[in-house]
Amino acid sequence: MPGTGSDQASAVRQSRVRRYYELVDGGDVPALVGLFAADAVYHRPGYPPIVGREALERFYREQRVIRQGRHTLRTLVGSGAEIAVHGEFHGVLHDGREVALRFADFFTFADDEPAFSRRDTFFFAPLV
Repeated sequence: MPGTGSDQASAVRQSRVRRYYELVDGGDVPALVGLFAADAVYHRPGYPPIVGREALERFYREQRVIRQGRHTLRTLVGSGAEIAVHGEFHGVLHDGREVALRFADFFTFADDEPAFSRRDTFFFAPLV
């Protein structure tokens, strides 16, 4: 059946993206960092590009302003090696403030492994 291989690859990629949100919401930094390629790049508003697993781990452990929260995925679509996500996040920042906002994430997978090579995040929030 034509397309079966690409359908399976797409299902694996979508599952990996869903797993990412489970891990980040659960605070499992080593496992979520393990979803990224060794030289992955993460682009997030307000931060310089975060490059590599060591920098990703430092970000999630020391720099991320979110203390805890939950992502709710509303839309997840893929094309080839890319997955786009639209959802909502509700949580608490380290300073105690509650936050609720919509977000969009774009994941790109590495060519030679089922790992994220790039992630770009956008927030629907007032500009400061």
